[in-house]
Amino acid sequence: MKFNLSNSKKRGSGGIMLIECLVYIAVFMVLLGIGFGSFYLLWDNSTALRYTTDDIGNALRAGEAWRADVRGATGNIKIENSTDGVQLKIPHGKVEIDYRFSENSIWKKYAGSDSWFPVLSRVKTSQMEMENRNQISAWHWDLELIPHRARARVPLLFSFEAVAPHPL
Repeated sequence: MKFNLSNSKKRGSGGIMLIECLVYIAVFMVLLGIGFGSFYLLWDNSTALRYTTDDIGNALRAGEAWRADVRGATGNIKIENSTDGVQLKIPHGKVEIDYRFSENSIWKKYAGSDSWFPVLSRVKTSQMEMENRNQISAWHWDLELIPHRARARVPLLFSFEAVAPHPL
């Protein structure tokens, strides 16, 4: 019985090549998994950032509209408690503008209209209050938005101030 050594070496060499190929495939799969995991993490962060910047812009627009309404007041601004929540009533000549915080939103209504329309959504807390400052009625609005991520590092807090032209 003759053994051909050259044939057995080729067969052993082929086995090593197969094992190397499996190792390369495993390394490639690990790198591919890490790459896809990083991609989706960055994608999720990018989406949350986009939504957060939209929320910040909406909050600033709502705050500026509120400030304009307070500055344009023609009478005493009042805060009233109602079944729907706390309402801020701002007189504007013959029209009255009402602001209300309920259902995680800031709502606005013009007197004479029965419908409220949303000014800002995703609101966690909202507090409007008057501060007396040397015969001037200054109004302060503190606002906190609900973050899009459960583990947000920075809370979305806003403060707006306006001075009503009508004295106390």
